[in-house]
Amino acid sequence: MKLYDDLIWRGMIKDVSDEEQAQKHLNEEQVKFYCGFDPTGESLTVGHLVQIVRMLLLQKYGHTPIVLIGGATGLIGDPKQTSERKLLTLQESLSNAERIKNQIEKFLGSENVIYVNNYDWIKNIDTISFLRDYGKHFNINYMLSKDVVQRRLDIGISYTEFSYMIIQSIDFLELYRDKDCKIQFGGSDQWGNITAGLELIRKVLGDKSDAVGLSSPLLLKADGTKFGKSESGALWLDESLTSAYELYQYFMNAADADISKFLRTLTLLSKEEIEALEKEAIEFPEKRSAQKMVASEIVKLVHGEEALKEALRVTEALFKGAFSDLTKNEFLMLTKTLDTIAIEENILLIDCLVALQLAQSRREAREFIINGAVSVNDEKIIDLNYSLSKQHALHDLYVAIRRGKKKFAIAKFI
Repeated sequence: MKLYDDLIWRGMIKDVSDEEQAQKHLNEEQVKFYCGFDPTGESLTVGHLVQIVRMLLLQKYGHTPIVLIGGATGLIGDPKQTSERKLLTLQESLSNAERIKNQIEKFLGSENVIYVNNYDWIKNIDTISFLRDYGKHFNINYMLSKDVVQRRLDIGISYTEFSYMIIQSIDFLELYRDKDCKIQFGGSDQWGNITAGLELIRKVLGDKSDAVGLSSPLLLKADGTKFGKSESGALWLDESLTSAYELYQYFMNAADADISKFLRTLTLLSKEEIEALEKEAIEFPEKRSAQKMVASEIVKLVHGEEALKEALRVTEALFKGAFSDLTKNEFLMLTKTLDTIAIEENILLIDCLVALQLAQSRREAREFIINGAVSVNDEKIIDLNYSLSKQHALHDLYVAIRRGKKKFAIAKFI
């Protein structure tokens, strides 16, 4: 299968500025392409995986990724549908940009990849040059017609955010002219900015440009809710913010209606492997084979093989209610997932149950203990005067407390 057809089959293409030229670049040539990431936070989220996996796919076919970190555009803020973004300081933007660059480098590597920060060229453009050399090419009616601007007109949009389109367009012109970058990728919410960049290239360099823009559909769940959100908030690619176990569980619990989309857009599995999993998901949904594969492939991609093994061991420990064999690092993973409190030596188990909200009151805590419903590190406790001490702790730190079959929490000694 040719690359363009593979991208279509995976559902990774929504809009194309010139399909014939796009197919030529992707199927017959080896070109440079770019995708931009604004450093609005210290880490990317699971939602960014769509673009990262697509970059990996193009890289696999011999094309060269240009990763653009928006140190400058991060200072402006891509217009949101609902309200104005909080502006970052220059230090925050550049610091976040470096973190995100390092994060993406773990996926794409450092060879046959170009990393750029648009602050390096945007900072050299003075106000008069910005207005005369670039602003003159943008018709206000054209800018107002873009979807993201239209959605903000009723509630208002600042000139700062309104100008974001011009800044991003300069990026495409700069990379096309300086790096021979032929393609810009982005989500469908970026289509207006992508086409504005193509228009700027045409006006500055002439009609013979072979630059192409492509967008991918936004990844929504079957129920229409935003992809990449858990009950506790966004799912981050930084393991210090979202553990490998949390990531694994998110995709293990994916709805059957979403799993085909996740297989195609978030993994590098082959067409044959994906279709076999899709078939099995229909015939034997109770096995959840597709969910297990998606969860495993994504954790392995984001955090590596060892983190996947740890996530699987933590999953098994919670399923069986057995924690004594977990490593220190696996307990650390648990503390990011389960309710955890810091405790001092010789705290009563009764008080610990209440503090962890495994019981609503000391009276209820006593009842749970008397009825044999409470375990500490895999050992059932029926002593009402039982107190926790470091001699009970695993790795001299952690105490895993279970109430009933499915209620778990962690106490950690100070």
